Amino acid sequence: MVTGASSGIGKQVAISIAKQGARVILIGRNVQRLQAVQEQLEGTGHAFYSVDITDTNALNNTVAGLDTLHGVVHAAGILALAPVKILSQVQLEEITRTNYFAPVHFTQLLLNAKKLPAGASIVFITSVNGIFTAVKGFGAYAGSKAALNSMAKVMALEYAARKIRFNTITPGMIKTEMYQEMVQTLSRESIEQDKKKYPLGDYGEPEDVANAAIYLLSDASKWVTGTSLIVDGGLTIA
Repeated sequence: MVTGASSGIGKQVAISIAKQGARVILIGRNVQRLQAVQEQLEGTGHAFYSVDITDTNALNNTVAGLDTLHGVVHAAGILALAPVKILSQVQLEEITRTNYFAPVHFTQLLLNAKKLPAGASIVFITSVNGIFTAVKGFGAYAGSKAALNSMAKVMALEYAARKIRFNTITPGMIKTEMYQEMVQTLSRESIEQDKKKYPLGDYGEPEDVANAAIYLLSDASKWVTGTSLIVDGGLTIA
């Protein structure tokens, strides 16, 4: 199952894991986009649920209709740039609700409903921002991702005896729709200057994160839990 599967990293994760033979359940809000993604998936048996993951009742209904899941990737997330001085309570609550509360609560419901068997792998997409780096204006976003990163480690400890693994992928800047919206507010010069912070010379592609997800979902990582896989073109070592 992939949340945020109608666009960006979530969409690419769904496409990439389907190529590996997985039967994929797409979670998102936009029916048309979900249908379009489903049509791009190789193989058969895929499905989608149009659901707002911040809606508790909707999540309960969705979980009740799900079969056993052997892997989950939480890629749903939102971003709003605002310096702390003008960050509103509404913005802070919305970002935290979507980026932190929703994936944690969704996972909790899946666990309590026994939808995740031994050997299941849960992957949260977080960010280097707020965990390994800090950027002005990203306070609410960074805080939500840092909280999710910490929760994943606690879940890894609490469910290790049941052989359920929890890991995070912490990307640097990835060229998604969210990135395209952000660059519209910045100059080309500032973007090119920022790219120089990355030793590999550019921002990442959604496929880079999807490939990391394939590893963490597969038995190749069966002895990996509670860790953060950094996918950042070398940003955090520069």
